[in-house]
Amino acid sequence: MGDIIDLSGDGGVLKQILRRAKPDAARPSDSLPLVDVHYEGTLAESGEVFDTTNEDNTVFSFEVGQGSVIKAWDIALKTMMVGEVAKITCKAEYAYGSAGSPPDIPPNATLVFEVELVACRPRKGSTLSSASNEKARLEELKKERDMAALKKEEEKKKREEAKAAAAARVQAKLDAKKNQGKGKAKGK
Repeated sequence: MGDIIDLSGDGGVLKQILRRAKPDAARPSDSLPLVDVHYEGTLAESGEVFDTTNEDNTVFSFEVGQGSVIKAWDIALKTMMVGEVAKITCKAEYAYGSAGSPPDIPPNATLVFEVELVACRPRKGSTLSSASNEKARLEELKKERDMAALKKEEEKKKREEAKAAAAARVQAKLDAKKNQGKGKAKGK
């Protein structure tokens, strides 16, 4: 994991890179202001998930710098590259503030978002080749996410199998000791 970077200069928006993008990856710019992201938002205090696109593998799209999302996202997404995954921690004044937070988010809550920048796109009039390149890149990213999810599931299954095998060995030893004790009693 990367170092924690103070993007706001006052500790209000902190970014930690969890997965780096390829060096030649695109980043939001004046010519590519529309972004697609996967994210999961949690409350810093409790770790409770309050919003996510991970459950249905959808993307959330918006234009960077237009104030259509919380201030922390406008600040943080400008620093990201396609394929990058970052942990964005934002204080209330860079999120919903004390008055404007949704009902499931406590006022003045510090929020933590794990954000993956999936794509950057132009506003309008993209050429056919750039659209097909973008589609190919999105499909590749989806494949990578699916493979990572599959690998994670396989690792979880292996851990569960190892745990079950260890429990079976312990039970077998206990049973052997119990049977061994019964045998000694019969011999006396």
